[in-house]
Amino acid sequence: MLQACLNGSRSRDFHPALPCTPDELARDAKAAIEAGAEELHVHPRGRNGEQSLEPADIAAALQAIRMSVPDVPVGISTLWTIPPIGRARQAPIREWQVLPDYVSVNLGEEDAPEIMALMIQRRIGIEAGLATVADALRLVALPSAERCLRVLVEIEEQETATGLHVAHEILAVLSHANLGLPIQLHGSDLTQWPMHDEAVRRGLDRRIGLEDGADLPDGTRAADNAELLQAAVARAAS
Repeated sequence: MLQACLNGSRSRDFHPALPCTPDELARDAKAAIEAGAEELHVHPRGRNGEQSLEPADIAAALQAIRMSVPDVPVGISTLWTIPPIGRARQAPIREWQVLPDYVSVNLGEEDAPEIMALMIQRRIGIEAGLATVADALRLVALPSAERCLRVLVEIEEQETATGLHVAHEILAVLSHANLGLPIQLHGSDLTQWPMHDEAVRRGLDRRIGLEDGADLPDGTRAADNAELLQAAVARAAS
């Protein structure tokens, strides 16, 4: 599976084509799917342009995307630093009326098990995000681990060899636990393409988009999310 991560916590200072508004997310979602993506991951924004978990902002983004690309799974972030920040963000999450297909939950965050329990209660899929071996060990010890939709191995290291080492250590923990869940591997910035290629080599799910980096494999700047997705499709087929 190839997932498009359209914006993340980036701003337009990072790339002028970064989608933020519901209409921009809908436009980019359609272009990403046409370029070969199969699922979407987005960070909805409020009117002030900042990341938001408020019910109205979540609904506006999801409804616009679903009008543009019906039947495509759409996930959003529950990142600790999204306002109102920390455990307080559980309050707006509980008030969602329009629900995403899944959310990403970072196991390095204090309330990850609480967010996971809330998602299970609301029948929303869970992508369990693991950036470290400690995150992986925490996940596999949770009774709810097997109820996740998939595991995200999210490499933050910027040196390729180090990033691959961390990825292999996390994957070893998951293999030993034998959860039987799909695994997605992705990097960021300097490791976006090395981790993409490692995912292809291992037969894992992949993720590409402006959230993770703006450069094409040859180091040139991509015009937009669609060009990044097109490069990922071509690279996997080569």
